[in-house]
Amino acid sequence: MNTFEENLAKLEELTNDIKRSDISLEDALKDFEEGIKLAGGMEKQLDEIEGKVQILMNEPNPMEKGNEPQFDLFSEAGEVNGTRK
Repeated sequence: MNTFEENLAKLEELTNDIKRSDISLEDALKDFEEGIKLAGGMEKQLDEIEGKVQILMNEPNPMEKGNEPQFDLFSEAGEVNGTRK
């Protein structure tokens, strides 16, 4: 899995490519489709990050020993503390 930053850079690259005046309609459509898929994955990543932030915000003292929140950032199942996003 690419990092969010890598995905963002790729999305920016696709956006710039689509804006070129010499790009064919077919290539622009391919780039657009790839960008839509990429943006959807990035949205899921942001949702998981938001879940992690919410967990941290709800912990009274999240950094105390023994009170660390248990979650799996960017888990395959899309779960945070056993809850599905």
